[in-house]
Amino acid sequence: MIQGNEIVMLFLGIGGLVFLWRNRKGFNRLPSEKILLIAFHILFLGWLMTVLEGFFWSNFLNYIEHTCYAASAICIAFWTFTIFKQEGKSD
Repeated sequence: MIQGNEIVMLFLGIGGLVFLWRNRKGFNRLPSEKILLIAFHILFLGWLMTVLEGFFWSNFLNYIEHTCYAASAICIAFWTFTIFKQEGKSD
């Protein structure tokens, strides 16, 4: 069964994707921006899976959803590590 907050989160994620695609040249100024963008895309995939699991393959899609959340968190942690590593080299 689909909950209202899952739909809202998906629509907010779609808005975030539109913002990223329209401003992708501005993200080039961020260090290691590709890792950050990959993390958001994986997170968005998790939000999509949580809505789709309400229609079919609930156990499988729930597993994929939580795997996406974990992978996104790992990407964010790696990006953060990369940022601090780059700042240490510039000193």
